[in-house]
Amino acid sequence: MNDDILFCLDITKEQMEESIDHLELNLSKIRAGKASPQMLRAVKVDYYGSITPLSQTANISTPDSQTIIIQPFDKTIIPLIEQAILDAQLGFNPSNNGEKVIINVPSLTEERRIDLVRQAKTEIEKSKISCRNIRQKSNDELKKISKEGVSEDVIREAEEKVQSITNNFTSKIDDIFILKESDIMRV
Repeated sequence: MNDDILFCLDITKEQMEESIDHLELNLSKIRAGKASPQMLRAVKVDYYGSITPLSQTANISTPDSQTIIIQPFDKTIIPLIEQAILDAQLGFNPSNNGEKVIINVPSLTEERRIDLVRQAKTEIEKSKISCRNIRQKSNDELKKISKEGVSEDVIREAEEKVQSITNNFTSKIDDIFILKESDIMRV
């Protein structure tokens, strides 16, 4: 295979891996009832004029399955941390005791669990659409390469490889959903 085709296949894999990473980040925001520092991964704090991930401004721990404790390195930013958590729209109501921010994670009802599974399915579908769009772009790129005089057999083989890569990543996405669904529905 020529270098342009190999490059196209590498880019396809790389973009689909980024799509999976993005999916996992979005799914980590969907809480499964048990407190975890990962729930706050998307929270960013305006720390002295720069937007900084919460994990770089404080220690985050979970002393039990229903509580998250955020111990800031600088106590003066406690109100900023609380506001950042509210702004992230994670459904938490943080409180503080002057030393640390405390989040009580309520247990989930069956109805709420079903809503969270629906939300996860939406993220899964977005990720699959992203992979299909990447496949389409790759196939379009292969068609451009075919106009440069590369044989049809080589292009067909490359298109089959793109489809194989797409099938592989779609399967990974389905596996991720099965794990997330069982995590959400576990009481």
